[in-house]
Amino acid sequence: MSLKYPVRVPNAVSQQVAHVETLFLHKVGDRFQVVAIRDGDRVFRGVLELKETDAGPRPGKFRKKSGSNEEPRSPGEFVDLARSARRIRISDHTEFESRKELKEMLSGYQLEALVVRTCRYCANSGRYSPITEDTAIKADRDYICPDCATRELERELSFKGGLTKAAQDRLEDLLLDVQDLSRITNLLKGDLDPDLTKFDEISATVDDVNPVKTADLDLHPKLKGMTTERFDSLLPVQSLSVRNGLLDGDDQLVVSATATGKTLVGELAGVDRALKGKGKLLFLVPLVALANQKHEDFKERYSDLGLNVTIRVGASRINDDGNRFDPHADVIVGTYEGIDHALRTGRDLGDIGTVVIDEVHTLKEDERGHRLDGMISRLKHYCETRATKRDGYDGSQFIYLSATVGNPEWLASRLKATLIEFEERPVPIERHLTFIDGQEKARIENRLVKREFDRKSSKDYRGQTIIFTNSRRRCHEISRRLEYSSAPYHAGLDYGRRKQVERQFGNQDLAAVVTTAALAAGVDFPASQVVFDSLAMGIEWLSVQEFSQMLGRAGRPDFHDRGIVYMLVEPDCTYHGSMEMTEDEVAIKLLKGEMEDVRTRYTESAAVEETLANITVAGKKAKRLNDRMLGDIDTTRAVGRLLEWKFIDGFEPTPLGRAVTRHFLSPKDAFRILDGVRSGLDPYAVVAEMELADNED
Repeated sequence: MSLKYPVRVPNAVSQQVAHVETLFLHKVGDRFQVVAIRDGDRVFRGVLELKETDAGPRPGKFRKKSGSNEEPRSPGEFVDLARSARRIRISDHTEFESRKELKEMLSGYQLEALVVRTCRYCANSGRYSPITEDTAIKADRDYICPDCATRELERELSFKGGLTKAAQDRLEDLLLDVQDLSRITNLLKGDLDPDLTKFDEISATVDDVNPVKTADLDLHPKLKGMTTERFDSLLPVQSLSVRNGLLDGDDQLVVSATATGKTLVGELAGVDRALKGKGKLLFLVPLVALANQKHEDFKERYSDLGLNVTIRVGASRINDDGNRFDPHADVIVGTYEGIDHALRTGRDLGDIGTVVIDEVHTLKEDERGHRLDGMISRLKHYCETRATKRDGYDGSQFIYLSATVGNPEWLASRLKATLIEFEERPVPIERHLTFIDGQEKARIENRLVKREFDRKSSKDYRGQTIIFTNSRRRCHEISRRLEYSSAPYHAGLDYGRRKQVERQFGNQDLAAVVTTAALAAGVDFPASQVVFDSLAMGIEWLSVQEFSQMLGRAGRPDFHDRGIVYMLVEPDCTYHGSMEMTEDEVAIKLLKGEMEDVRTRYTESAAVEETLANITVAGKKAKRLNDRMLGDIDTTRAVGRLLEWKFIDGFEPTPLGRAVTRHFLSPKDAFRILDGVRSGLDPYAVVAEMELADNED
């Protein structure tokens, strides 16, 4: 190491910055930035000009900078400052000749300097910020420090309308990971760089379950012949169910991912019991579209076995597919409300041997959960009561199906069912997240659909896409903009059109379907890719359960090698004034969220509504029905309200109470209708008043 002159401190500058750790030099224009660092802080900033002398380059003009002001200083003060520094560093952004000139000048005072890699943005602003290969971030042709890169990203985000902290943190993490600012900002312009959009991958998992051979099943000969013709052995979740009492009539809660074969569990039990004369199969789903699909599937599959299949989706005797409901049929496919309406109105459903309740996690929903909870209790009461009156009928087996339950042990215990839980994911699923302007979504969706349809799996199937959005109008809008063949699919289409779309998709004649989240969460489209145009269901954000089930539609083991999910998230977006979170916040919550518990919580209104329905069905035994429901109901308080409002007389519904319960009215809606009628409003005006009141609520 070169010897230094003895350190002198004869002037204000050197006194101010004595014991400097680092003196940093960087050329800007025709002058050198001079920065003195001590304890990590800048204690001096100035500019230096060199001059040529007979002895070589020497300090010419030296100025101290303070904001935009420059204060002249003696060139000798720069020399004293340099001598007081423990180390001198020169920015690598200073061109080679200028570095050489600086080193020659310093050498004249027996001082040495090293050239270091630094952030150009910091250097130009008079900051010393060394960077390494691990910390340097590419920005156009420069490499800058993480702090400057983050500031540049924040500036870019401000032009896009702003992101919430959760989304911004996600992008900043990506920035530090890939170390390329342009790649991150390009994401905001619709770039689909899979290395950046990929949030994670849910690995394929196959539990080691010894399969049950279909030839070994104790089934009715007709069903056994059909089953062995279709399959040599059962899938793992089906095998677990059979080994744990499915064909012995035990109640079961079956929790397993989409496409693992849960539905067949219910079919095997229900069809077997129906063929053996142990009662009909009741297969219940939350939505009319799902009921229509199951009805068609079951008719095609089981009519040849001599079973009559019917559908019950509402109060009407004629359904939208033109089929008349037959309460004497061997198989009834219905919606929760359709069957509950039959119970509330005293309809005879005959001997029910098996009840399959699909999508049982609906129990946690605010609006529909308590009604499903009440319907299960009322249906059990119906079966128990009938069993006491009829010889040869021993009641019904209840089978509950769900892909998404956060508290399966608790739920199985409350339902008094054996838990069959299977964690298999047949194919891996990649989950991708990108932030995008709303105007760009349709263009990106078109690219995703084309890219996926142009691929073929190892099983020779083209990739097909389900696009979930939050309104029927948006379904048509997106479908019109897609270049490859596609179709909208929602409950507003007639039955024939929906079946046509399902057939076209199954035949691979469509590259995509665009559907509402509310409808297609359970419809069986064998898609390889799911795209979320919106993370809302109507004016409500998706729950973790709903999101998990919908993304589970991506990738089928018989068709695809993997599933892929894209979330196209609009920063700072909401779809209704009642939404407290923005779409980018919701996206991170859904991706990181844990499965929510399935519990039914009762407001006073819900408790009164279900107690009224239970009194209508069971009279004085209503408390027993209330007590075995999942949610807690104060029966005494609910009965008091019903008496006060004249919905019941003793333990019988009044004509008003009967009308309220058969139309699934909450007490609030019932009183709104009564007030409208008493005010002389026509029916349309009453409906308008109710909708206005709901919006205000």
